[in-house]
This record gives sequence, C-alpha cells and structure tokens, in this order.
Amino acid sequence: MTDPVITLLIVDDHPVVRDGLRGMFESAAGFTVLGEAADGVEGVTRALALDPDVVLMDLRMPGGGGVDAIKELTRRGTRARVLVLTTYDTDSDTLPAIEAGATGYLLKDAPREELFTAVRAAAEGRTVLSPAVASRLVTAVRAPAPADAALSAREREVLVLVAKGTSNKEIARELFISEATVKTHLTHLYAKLGVKDRAAAVAVAYDRKILG
Repeated sequence: MTDPVITLLIVDDHPVVRDGLRGMFESAAGFTVLGEAADGVEGVTRALALDPDVVLMDLRMPGGGGVDAIKELTRRGTRARVLVLTTYDTDSDTLPAIEAGATGYLLKDAPREELFTAVRAAAEGRTVLSPAVASRLVTAVRAPAPADAALSAREREVLVLVAKGTSNKEIARELFISEATVKTHLTHLYAKLGVKDRAAAVAVAYDRKILG
C-alpha cells in the first residue's frame, strides 16, 4: 500500500523561489502542489479554498507577512499544518511564528531531502525545527530545572502527544480524561520545564532528552 500524497500550498513573495519549490516537489513522488500565493493575505485565502495538508510559508512578505497569516489560519481552525520556510533564523522571527501556531520552522538553505522529510513530518502533525532554530528556541526558553522537575507518567504521556501536534481535545479523547484535566497536566508540565507554551515545552523536552 502506497503512502497518501501530501498536498501543498507555497506562500512566498519571490516567483523564482515559488517556481523552484514547485519544481522540486512535483519532481518527487508523494507530493502535489495545489497552488501558490505571493503574500500572507493571499496565502490565507488560498489555504481556505484549497485545503492543503501543508502550507510552506515565508515570513517577510510585502502585502502581508507570514506570522499574521499563521495567526489567521490558526484562528480559523484550518486543517493545514504550516511549515515556515525562510531565510531568517533570528529570535524576533522564530518565536512569533512558532507561538502563532506554526508546526515547524526550516531555513531555505535546508537540503532537499531534509525539506521532504520535514514536510512529511509536518503533515503528520509532528513539530519540525531546523537545528539552528531549535537551538535558539531552547536558549530563549531555557530556565533552571526546578528541584521537583521529574514528570509523572501521565505528564509524559501528555507531552508525547503534544509533540505530535495533538490538540487538547484529541489528547483528552485518547487518554480518556477531560480537557480540563489535560490543561492541568499542561500547567504542571510548563512549570516543571520552566516554559510558557507547547512549542517551548517540546523544544526543552528534546533538549533535556525527555523526548526523542
């Protein structure tokens, strides 16, 4: 049985970049490019119309940036996973994009196979961070581990599901607990890891070898 084809939307203000990405993915098995957009506003419109599995999103674009587009797609509850693909890896770009709801963050100099792997992972809801970005994120959120930082078995279960991109509602259903209980576990997780959100929790958990 063959793997399902992953559908893509490419959002970038440079036609040459869009053409290059389209050619790369259309020449590889398992991918279909549904369309392109030249800025974040058009990207949101096309994502809602085309319903891709993954949106490859640039960040700095005239006429509508990527972070605002990611926020809007998250607010609309779209199915698509957003994988940021950009030239920039500064904290001012990385953290807002991830906090806005991006599933992953890669740099445009990523090797072809790394990009394919990242898109497949994003389509499955797994968090994807380039090594440079992961390092910055961990540095930005790292805090001394509290003395009682050991996670309970249930907290680890919740963390594993968070790392897969699972929503609170889906976690509650899978673990046969209420959403309120999931939120309580997340609050305890964040406190023990010294973080404030899901992406930071995953990054720190990988850094401390709790995951992976």
